[in-house]
Amino acid sequence: MFKSYYQLTKPGIIYGNAMTAAAGFLLASGRHINFRLFLGVLIGTCLVIASACVFNNYIDREIDKKMARTKKRAIASGLVPPKNAIIFATLLGFIGFVTLVLYTNLLVVLMGAVAFVVYVVVYGISKRQSVHGTVVGSIAGAAPIVAGYCAVTDHFGVAAFLLFIILASWQMPHFYAIAMYRFDDYAAANLPVLPVKKGLKITKIQILCYVMCFIVAANLLTVFGYTSGTYSVLITALGLAWFWLGVSGFSGVDDKLWARKMFFFSLIIILSLSVLLSTSALLP
Repeated sequence: MFKSYYQLTKPGIIYGNAMTAAAGFLLASGRHINFRLFLGVLIGTCLVIASACVFNNYIDREIDKKMARTKKRAIASGLVPPKNAIIFATLLGFIGFVTLVLYTNLLVVLMGAVAFVVYVVVYGISKRQSVHGTVVGSIAGAAPIVAGYCAVTDHFGVAAFLLFIILASWQMPHFYAIAMYRFDDYAAANLPVLPVKKGLKITKIQILCYVMCFIVAANLLTVFGYTSGTYSVLITALGLAWFWLGVSGFSGVDDKLWARKMFFFSLIIILSLSVLLSTSALLP
């Protein structure tokens, strides 16, 4: 039973967002780390994300039954009653926001609240009605790295804005790659993701556009003096490799296999970005 509730929180999403939140925090901290604040923002952020994910599971329970990759989720399969899921999500959210209030600042709390509403309500509605639902989801997904940064600085400046653009830009190719190799699932659930509604070629073009946007935004951190030249060289090399992989998708390859490669490379990108941002104070 514990495993069922644990899986409801979508642990992969939590760990990924915790990693980016830590990267934003450590970038802002430099060599002077407030560990109490660090733990507070990470724990609070993870609990709020967990709450949002459980609510999302509840809202999507009927859709999940139609998709091969989600039909075994705890609510969709009947392992966790919907009422219990709501209680669990509410408890997680309450503890998460209390933690943010006690250990961080008002800006971080507001970001958490906005991201929560965007993910649970706005994204929950828009992904059923528009191809732009993915864009809405990227707004919520970009919040943790900004929250981590602003937990230290207590203001939303140029760096916070760039971090938001970087993460939002990264998420679009990441999500579109999933939608491509899970094309049949999304079509079966009648969800209007871009590959289903506009086709694979349009999706590939948009993937390349977002990858290029990611590369530019990531380098602007160096242009404005927040990261080093070493960071810039490394993230540019990774970004261009990602872009080249994207270009290869137009050469008549197996689209689902290519999409899986793009997805897994996006994980390498976000891991590398997080490490580079976290260690930026140590890089020449």
